[in-house]
Amino acid sequence: MTRIWYVAYGSNLAIARFRCYLSGGRPVGGAREYAGCRDPNDPARAEGVEVPGGIAFASESGVWGGGMAFFDRTLPGLAACRAYLVTADQFGDIAAQERRRPPGGEFARDLAGLLPDVESVVATGPGHYETVVRLGELDGSPMFTITHHDVASLPLAAPTAAYLQWISAGLREAHGYDDARIARYLAAAPGAAGVWTVTEIEELSRGAHVGG
Repeated sequence: MTRIWYVAYGSNLAIARFRCYLSGGRPVGGAREYAGCRDPNDPARAEGVEVPGGIAFASESGVWGGGMAFFDRTLPGLAACRAYLVTADQFGDIAAQERRRPPGGEFARDLAGLLPDVESVVATGPGHYETVVRLGELDGSPMFTITHHDVASLPLAAPTAAYLQWISAGLREAHGYDDARIARYLAAAPGAAGVWTVTEIEELSRGAHVGG
């Protein structure tokens, strides 16, 4: 069984939200029911990681309303992420759900088969989360994330409170950030910057104990 690291940087930082992709369900505050993976088991491991780049909020989420988080390697600094050790098939099913395609379908199976050969970036077609990016290795297994191929081309948009609360909970779980650090990190992200203040996000973060 091939295992790889799925690297989350948005609401999937929080394990309770990520489990909707794994075992199905609707996240608190979200507008979408997820089918789940063919293999619904939790990741074998989860590790907080930082990768060069940052996150930006853009376009409009059909789950949360407001801007969606995208990983952008061209941004300065480090993105606070969480790496989940999953099977290649689980990753294919996660990516399929991001694309609103069925877990276990042709797209998911083809992507799982492609992963061993992805050296940098692979585009899987049109859509917001259509690009798989390899982010190096952790403990001998490759790390991949899912984002847009050209984040700078997307219209910036402020995220909703519910979305920020899930990300806040995930940053606390994965990195042990306190509310003030969470607020500084998110308030600086393009799309949120100038719309959400540090104080406002810090207040949201205090009520964001939604993981578990």
